[in-house]
Amino acid sequence: MSFRIRGQNASSGMGVADHSKHTFLELKRKKVYRYVIFKIDEKKTEVVVEKTGGPAESYDDFTASLPENDCRYAVYDFDFVTSENCQKSKIFFISWSPETSRIRAKMLYAISKDRLRRELDGVHYEIQATDPTEMDLEVIRDRAH
Repeated sequence: MSFRIRGQNASSGMGVADHSKHTFLELKRKKVYRYVIFKIDEKKTEVVVEKTGGPAESYDDFTASLPENDCRYAVYDFDFVTSENCQKSKIFFISWSPETSRIRAKMLYAISKDRLRRELDGVHYEIQATDPTEMDLEVIRDRAH
């Protein structure tokens, strides 16, 4: 079964806005942001930045910014100290797809994920979450170490 998304082949998913790539690079290289939340703009048929969080924002601030009933992509820059007492940072890509989101949204986000991931060079870990427990801070901490 194949379907088309506004003139695009569904297998390629949505495009990625230049601003989205640039914002990710600012998080990665300059530590301007703690996190970036992306959403699919169906009118523009591309992934755009919905929200950014400054370096002082917490993981709780980040998770509170995700919608309860809709899908999103996000990158989170997780800082931690290793057992050797070294300051480290790992970038997580999170695909947020709550059970309560619309089927169409889940499909669009699933189809477009790989294309966005290819554009975000420098992500260390990927997490797919359908409820908050799957991306709890402990999950992030365990993966980072």
